[in-house]
Amino acid sequence: MGPEPASSDRMSHGHVDDGHVDGDQTRDDDHTRDDGVDVMVHGAGEQREAPALSAGQRRVVEHASGPLLVLGGPGSGKTTALVEAAARVLREGALPPLVLTYSRRAAVELRTRITARSGRSGEMAQVFTVHGLCLSILRQPQVLAGDSGGHGEPPRLLTAPQQEFRVRELLAVDEPGVGVTWPETVQEALPTQAFAAELRTVIARARQLGMDGADLAEVGERAGRPEWVCAGTFMEEYLEVLGFENAIDYPELVHRARLLLADDEIAATVRGRFGAVFVDEFQELDAAQVSLLQRLVGTELPLVVAGDPDQSIFGFRGSDPRAILDFCQRFGTDAGEPAPTVLLGASHRLGQGMTAVASAVASRLPLPRPVPGVDGAGFRVTEPATDVDADEVRVDICDSAGAEAEHIADVLRQAHLRDGIAWADMAVLARSGRRTLPGLARALTAAGVPVEVAGDEIALAGEPAVRPLLWALDAVMTWPDVPHDKISDLLTSPLGGLDALDLRRLGRRLRAAQRAVTSPMGTDVSEPVEEASMSSTELIARLVTDPDACTDLIDAMGTTPRAVARAVALGRLLRRAHELGQGGAHAEDVLWELWRGTTWPDDLRRAALHQGRLEGADRANRDLDAVVALFDLAKRSAETPGRGHLQTFLAEVEAQQIPADTQREGDVRGVGVRLMTAHRAKGREWELVVVASVQDGAWPDLRRQGSLLEADRLGTLPGADGPVFGLADPASVTERLAEERRLFFVAVTRARRRLVVTAVQSTEDEPEQPSRFIDELGVEPRYVRGRPTRPLALGALVAELRRVASDPEETPGLRQAAAARLARLADAGDEDGRPVAPGADPASWWGMRELTRAQDPLIGPGRPVSISPSTLSALLACPRQWFLSRRAKGEMGRSAAANTGNVVHALLEHAETLDIEELHAHLDAVWGRLTFASDQLAEREQSEIEAGLERFARWRRERTGTLLGTELEFRVPVQCGSHQVMLSGKVDRLEQDPDGALRVIDFKTGRTAIGRSEVPGHEQLGVYQLAVQQGAFDDHTGGERRVAGAELVYLRVGTGSTGFPTVRIQESLDRQPHLPSEDASSPDDVKGDGAAGSFPTWVHEKLSLAATRIMDEDFPATPGGACRHCAFWSSCPAKGAEVIG
Repeated sequence: MGPEPASSDRMSHGHVDDGHVDGDQTRDDDHTRDDGVDVMVHGAGEQREAPALSAGQRRVVEHASGPLLVLGGPGSGKTTALVEAAARVLREGALPPLVLTYSRRAAVELRTRITARSGRSGEMAQVFTVHGLCLSILRQPQVLAGDSGGHGEPPRLLTAPQQEFRVRELLAVDEPGVGVTWPETVQEALPTQAFAAELRTVIARARQLGMDGADLAEVGERAGRPEWVCAGTFMEEYLEVLGFENAIDYPELVHRARLLLADDEIAATVRGRFGAVFVDEFQELDAAQVSLLQRLVGTELPLVVAGDPDQSIFGFRGSDPRAILDFCQRFGTDAGEPAPTVLLGASHRLGQGMTAVASAVASRLPLPRPVPGVDGAGFRVTEPATDVDADEVRVDICDSAGAEAEHIADVLRQAHLRDGIAWADMAVLARSGRRTLPGLARALTAAGVPVEVAGDEIALAGEPAVRPLLWALDAVMTWPDVPHDKISDLLTSPLGGLDALDLRRLGRRLRAAQRAVTSPMGTDVSEPVEEASMSSTELIARLVTDPDACTDLIDAMGTTPRAVARAVALGRLLRRAHELGQGGAHAEDVLWELWRGTTWPDDLRRAALHQGRLEGADRANRDLDAVVALFDLAKRSAETPGRGHLQTFLAEVEAQQIPADTQREGDVRGVGVRLMTAHRAKGREWELVVVASVQDGAWPDLRRQGSLLEADRLGTLPGADGPVFGLADPASVTERLAEERRLFFVAVTRARRRLVVTAVQSTEDEPEQPSRFIDELGVEPRYVRGRPTRPLALGALVAELRRVASDPEETPGLRQAAAARLARLADAGDEDGRPVAPGADPASWWGMRELTRAQDPLIGPGRPVSISPSTLSALLACPRQWFLSRRAKGEMGRSAAANTGNVVHALLEHAETLDIEELHAHLDAVWGRLTFASDQLAEREQSEIEAGLERFARWRRERTGTLLGTELEFRVPVQCGSHQVMLSGKVDRLEQDPDGALRVIDFKTGRTAIGRSEVPGHEQLGVYQLAVQQGAFDDHTGGERRVAGAELVYLRVGTGSTGFPTVRIQESLDRQPHLPSEDASSPDDVKGDGAAGSFPTWVHEKLSLAATRIMDEDFPATPGGACRHCAFWSSCPAKGAEVIG
């Protein structure tokens, strides 16, 4: 057999949709791929009807010479005026117009509109992004002929992720005498992605200003900044490497094109291709692009630019609203006068309500300088045009992020089902793509809302369909020494075909088989994991990597479970791919082996072919797009010398912390609600727009970007002989706030008919507050409590019908009607016979099945019941919650509060050897690794913890006892009636009083302390005291077992102005072995195996009750204070009777 074809032949580009394959498109967002190639527009010969134009728009259309500035707010018709003016040039002129805009998508749309309005089917408008125009300049024959590099062909354009990867590669060079020797101040940051991103920004900023590496180094020398000197040297090296590869990045592309236009002959050639120049969204051009435009236009070509300084939102790329304000002076007329200005005041998009919102936000935006001939901010929209329909503006405040997502889904579904708004005519916008969009997409999809997130919104490595293939490549490279967690991830991915439940069952079967093999008489299934020779995770990993070593275990199972076959098949697939890689195959070939080796491709294709008729079709199309993009990247890497190797390719993909282009915007098919960042919404509009998660600390995001190398300080300063490169002042907080407000302004002006702004206001342990921008809208917020009672989705309807049909409290007639509708839904199917509502079929209901019983008891006969202090409290509070979280392992990951508590306890463990300043320093060192919902919350948490450490220091200084140890683990048996209990746990601090008695201290990091009446029967402290009495700490106490008592120390809860923490003290178990009868609270339905007086202490009694629960395997739901934060509340049979204390 010959070699496999290239990836573009292996996999179809675009989306599978009833056999039709969409074509590719690329875009130019965030310096993404843009080759400037024209896109053919079909049906251009039929001229569309001319729109009604205002007087200002007619001036734009009739403009024939010199420069003209068009200013107007959102929806004022700027782009329409440019389209009509360009169409006039195309119809009447000898040469086509050049139209420049800010993105590839906008260029395609403009070209379509201009060609349709011109009625010309031959000559087409030349519509480019600035980068597309620059690439076309570099492709000029005389430029290629004079290529001093000897390549003779245009350079290959790097995407932003590829550029950043090149930077990281060069930074990783550590051979003596090779590369740049960076100062000690930045040495530790060199391997980080953040430093590479900052360095890339410095290089881009330098090129925008027209600097080369020597200029940058000189600025560093003058400013006393050795890191800038090194950055200048690095820049020269970086550009040299790209030149060797005949590659180019976007800033260098503009820089070279600008230098070429300094050649009069080349400038004349390029200028001679066009009859006029039009620029949309001029305020988004950076300094280098404005300079390039000035050289291109010269004095011959008519120039019309349109924009709005209030909508300048790409400052992180170098744009500045001052550029459009300076246009009239910089692009003056032949007579030396400032360029004339046309103002477009009325909005043809925004109705009365949204115009008021736009005016309220814009009124807070500063103008750095006035525009000649314009009275203040006279270009801002103040009223809607007469042809605009009525609109609606709403601000909804929800009480949790989950409730907000469900509420948004409800808003969208109601608009679609009740108001007839098409899915594709709605959008949800957010400030942060990485933080907000993935969660929103999952929530909306789960609610039955079709969503579309352009592939270039998310970095390729972050795509759900790409991650399993990257994991597999990583496993292939380390085979057979694959980390156990990676094996588990692969098995529960589409490559393995198992789910989490399958994996747990497989682990249990392997453990049982291991015990059967190693102990013919059998071992109790409740045996702790650590007592077995191998854990279930280790056994699963061995089954995948070395199935021959597991033959005895497989035989011991009797029948071979499906999960075993899947695990073995995954291992064989990875082994084949490993052998392929060892043979020198490129990453593309190894990926193809992994991809075709499972049923995953066929499953995705079947799902994608049922677009609109099968749940998951949108997701399948999205996954196929992402996989195609990965193969495209692998193919391009293989074509670059030295970059097809597995390790290099994997590093390149995983280093992509920003979205790439990779022709991934083609996955937007116009059939779902668009989810995107506010930046990506620029220049677009929809009937309904939801601006989501407008939270304090997230929007505005006032953090200064690139604070290490400070690229934002590179600029030009006044000099004796003119401007010189130098160190400018960084952007102030006021300037950063203005840019964030401009972004918010863009977001809230995208709707034609309805605008909904949402935020969260919660008062829980990790509170969220709405942004200050909410108040600036001038709209009274509506507070939405809880979640929608029944979302307008088929699944929710089925759930409601099932609830009514099975509720004995409902009337017989209503229950019968619900059952009849369920029967109709259960029988309904799509055109392929698939059920549209499988949940309506009673055969699928868990409640209709027989109850299952575990084959083996939780605790085997004769074995002790292991109970920890927290187990006792949780089990007595709510047995059901304890079982589901602790035994069934159903609890979600740790919260930020739990992680904070872990950090504090780790600090206190070593506090005896650290002073308070050292404690604060260690806290600072680890705090950045924790995850919080917002920066503001992180800062507040850290401030509270620092105050808690101060209280601890004062409390410790006043202690009179002797410290025996911190974080002391214990494990000690206790006889509680007929039950043998094994107490195990860890005490935060153990002290010995002057009289020799022992005292246990437990530190708490919560914000509230328990009441004094709850202290005597506090189970956790009681267990600690009992452990002391039982000799759990004899090694530390010299055999002393007397207890002085136990204390809870609440570090976050101060006692007035004393500076000390709140302390709750439990009486010694020696002196008070039994509680007063009214405090000895025991569940009425569970009794220990003796009367209260028959137990040595009240702790023995409670341990007996808990042990009885576990041995009887009886775990009822018990309403009480534990309901407040229960993760299983939604399925709780007692939630109707819950008591929130």
